[in-house]
Amino acid sequence: MAIRKIRTEEDAILRKKSRTVEKFDERLFELLDDMAETMKSADGVGLAAVQVGVLRRAVVIDVGDGLIELINPEILEEEGVQCSLEGCLSLPGKQGYTLRPKTVKVKAQNRNGNWCVYKGSDLKAKAFCHEIDHLDGIIYTDKLANQEEIDKYGETEE
Repeated sequence: MAIRKIRTEEDAILRKKSRTVEKFDERLFELLDDMAETMKSADGVGLAAVQVGVLRRAVVIDVGDGLIELINPEILEEEGVQCSLEGCLSLPGKQGYTLRPKTVKVKAQNRNGNWCVYKGSDLKAKAFCHEIDHLDGIIYTDKLANQEEIDKYGETEE
């Protein structure tokens, strides 16, 4: 395993759409392992492959209840609204308020190619949405809440 360089907002790769993962092999396993180590070393809760310069639809998330690997993820259901500060390992030192679903259901493949369904609320829901956005070239700053939305929903505790 190795710690990879996290790309920052100046890097145009962050705005590109990631490609579907088709090969579930040692290269993918190494990428996922490196992403998990990189995320942990940076004190993050999620990391998308594009953030380490790889345009593949792969994400790792750990909000404190164990590592989740999402390959080719898609959001199936969204429920409720949460308004909270959000940050990103690719935008160090920056934060902003976003509106995200309170709960989401996500379908994704695991490292062996098997389809799984995950459900997350609060921070986990935000992490799912944030990292899946990265796979489509979207950064959380594209989704900042305006003052009216912040006043309406207030900051949600996590």
